Amino acid sequence: MRLFPGRRTAGIPAPVWILGLVSLLMDVSSEMVQSLMPLYLAGTLGASALAIGAIEGLAVAVATATKYIAGLLSDHGPGPKKLAVLGYGLAALSRLLLPMAASVDTVVIARAVDRVGKGIRGAPRDAIIAAVTPPGIRGASFGLRKSLDTVGGFAGPLLAVAAMAALAGNIRGVFWLAVIPAALAVLLLALRVPETARPEAKTPFRLAEALRLNRAVWGVIALASLLMLARFSEAFVLLKALDAGMAATWVPLALVLMHAVYGLAAYPVGKRSDRTGVRGLLILSLGFLMAAHVVLALSGSVWAFLLGTVFWGLHMGFSQGLLGAMIAGATPPALKGSAFGTFNLVTGGVLLLGNVAAGALWSGFGPAAPFWAGAVLSLAALLWLLSQRSSAPSR
Repeated sequence: MRLFPGRRTAGIPAPVWILGLVSLLMDVSSEMVQSLMPLYLAGTLGASALAIGAIEGLAVAVATATKYIAGLLSDHGPGPKKLAVLGYGLAALSRLLLPMAASVDTVVIARAVDRVGKGIRGAPRDAIIAAVTPPGIRGASFGLRKSLDTVGGFAGPLLAVAAMAALAGNIRGVFWLAVIPAALAVLLLALRVPETARPEAKTPFRLAEALRLNRAVWGVIALASLLMLARFSEAFVLLKALDAGMAATWVPLALVLMHAVYGLAAYPVGKRSDRTGVRGLLILSLGFLMAAHVVLALSGSVWAFLLGTVFWGLHMGFSQGLLGAMIAGATPPALKGSAFGTFNLVTGGVLLLGNVAAGALWSGFGPAAPFWAGAVLSLAALLWLLSQRSSAPSR
């Protein structure tokens, strides 16, 4: 029996299956850590909500900056496999730092290393998939990789819950266990995926090109910025679980529920957007986000918290990729790289500010405050989108 089927299984090459398993293993490790990180910071290390918001915001900013640098390296630097191994290797290294952390400073370093790794590995991994896959089945190959990644997103929090129960709530012990799938991912990539030729160099993103973007593109970027301010890190949703009365052992199940709702909604929503455009779906997504914020702000029980988590997952399912589709539809072909580069830089900076602000509101005014602020910002984004004429970019 072959462990990694090749062309006999739906024509998908063996390296794609292996990269899918690499993604699955690393996502298991990531979600085991992420589902417990807010509890680790607040409970074990005594970090404030403001510090948690700053750490999450910094992680996003580092990942955004690294994606740009990695894009240049992918075009002009080492081969894709070397970059992918570097990216996954840095993520695995960060797993070793977390259980040994004696202060928040070490966690900041570990999160930064992890985000640098994440920013580096995406583009070369996708380049390998594109290089080894015939054009006629590239969609299936990328879909398979994403599907296996999603399995890891479900399995990670479930394993975290099981490990917390087995280890009597020892979060450091769970983090040590998370090292295992991360190390296996790096070994599998290094030993079983072949090196491929470096892709042809593309015109790099230049910030000066942002000045040539039209008003429609800047309108989408403005809307996205408002949305990113409202949709702060899921770390605050997990902290809210404790505030609502959920035991620490079971908190990772909130991510399982959120990702289940997100996964069930994303595919049919994506198909519908191909037929109807994205504007109406984005309006619904903002409605779900506003509902999530209101319910989470008012939640005083576990059941109310879980309802808010479902709304958050629906928002993710209805919004994933829609803003990118709006950017693509509003931008001339020659400026698409500059448009997406500008979009990522601006929204990355806004996410940093949004997470810090959410932490400050939590620390200064209580757990409900960031969610009320998020509800107001969601309403503002919804009203802004409703006010736009139908000629606004929607596809």
